Amino acid sequence: MRPIRWLRRNVVVVAGVLALGYLVLPNVVVLVFSFNKPKGRYNYTWNHFSTDAWQHPCGVADMCGSLSLSLRLAVYATIGATLLGTMTAFALARYRFRGRAATNMLIFLPMAMPEVVMGASLGTLFLNMRIRFGFWTILIAHIMFCLSFVVVAVKARVMSMDPRLEQAAQDLYATPAQTFLRVTLPLAEAVKAIGAEAVYACGPADMLRAVTEVATAEGARSFCAVEQGMACAAGVCMTCVLPVVGEDGVSRFVRSCVDGPCFDGTRVRWTDIGTIPADLDGAAAMGVH
Repeated sequence: MRPIRWLRRNVVVVAGVLALGYLVLPNVVVLVFSFNKPKGRYNYTWNHFSTDAWQHPCGVADMCGSLSLSLRLAVYATIGATLLGTMTAFALARYRFRGRAATNMLIFLPMAMPEVVMGASLGTLFLNMRIRFGFWTILIAHIMFCLSFVVVAVKARVMSMDPRLEQAAQDLYATPAQTFLRVTLPLAEAVKAIGAEAVYACGPADMLRAVTEVATAEGARSFCAVEQGMACAAGVCMTCVLPVVGEDGVSRFVRSCVDGPCFDGTRVRWTDIGTIPADLDGAAAMGVH
């Protein structure tokens, strides 16, 4: 019974290993027979061990030329698909326009249909447009193959980002290009890429709130310098008062210029800034019930 129980618990792993082995097996056979010395043109049966096939890899006509072409296509297709896919993903995630739903559906079609169908359709398109087959047609086809995967991955990441960060940057007179290059793009992978444990931020309250949410989602602490309402810098004018949850769990008004200005972002009640919450310590004395 033990082998049966073990098989039930690991059936997915076993199936995955078998499928991977089935896919890799032809490559293993080709590798093994590359060390065979065939008697004729066909390398079907084992004769004896030889390294002739590895001594002059470029001796076969167009072998190295084809390899070089494949590598160049891989690099250019990766760059092209990344650029186009990133721009498409941001457009689909951030903007509303006519044909957006149809575009989303068309993005998924190359992932659902067999590659041979897309290759045949592109070939027909090039023939109808009387475009000669060559490097550029192959490159366009490879970019089309890769584009959908880039769009899906980047779009999921963009949709998880708080758009208020971009709105706050625009409130600070950043152009759309500056917002994308200095806020949106770096934010997409900044916290995760560096493995940060803490994030320090300074700026408008809406931006600090968004930074706190992003940092918390990535498992990092956020420390925010709340300086937007500071005026006298002595706590007299009371314009920098904001509700903050204390260590004891009680919310109190504090003065940013005296008690801060740096606070734990998760303790600042960002949505209640400018109001008097009913559960605030001392709210009853202020006439709030």
